[in-house]
Amino acid sequence: MTTTAETPSSPPEKSGGGRRTWLREHSELGVCVMLLALGVLVLTDALTMDVEIGQRGPIGPRTVPIAVGIGLLVVAVILAIDVLRGGRGEAEGGEDIDLSEPADWRTVLLLAGVFLGATVLIEPLGFPIAGALLFWGAAYALGSRHLDRDPLIAAGLSLFTYVVFNNLLGVPLPGGPLMGVL
Repeated sequence: MTTTAETPSSPPEKSGGGRRTWLREHSELGVCVMLLALGVLVLTDALTMDVEIGQRGPIGPRTVPIAVGIGLLVVAVILAIDVLRGGRGEAEGGEDIDLSEPADWRTVLLLAGVFLGATVLIEPLGFPIAGALLFWGAAYALGSRHLDRDPLIAAGLSLFTYVVFNNLLGVPLPGGPLMGVL
């Protein structure tokens, strides 16, 4: 008696959930779309860059952005092909992460708000003050509640960062009202 191997049939899909199920199973395609959009943006910006003849050399200012843009497009296409062929990203295996718990959107939104606030305040207040608010806000959003110590550490870290970048590395950062003092 010979037996033939039967192919397992896929479970029936719920009505209306086929597309949603397919999108959930291929969620990595969202990363592909983001990489593709970023690559097009970088290439568009690089190719429309106004470059004077005197600035050109064997490798001009467009070379690296064009290489990065092409690299982003290539990675997006390769990742999309892999995902459509059934490739899946490996699940997070962190021992201190409970993957069954939902994302902590409060923390994510607090961090995003602190970051956006710092970007808005960096010009009028300068990097030392905006950076201190950024560092203290990030520590608060991530759970630190030492209201006596955290602002001092944030101010010290921000001043240290300002001095290193502005004075030692020569990267000009806006000083704001503290420009004359520092």
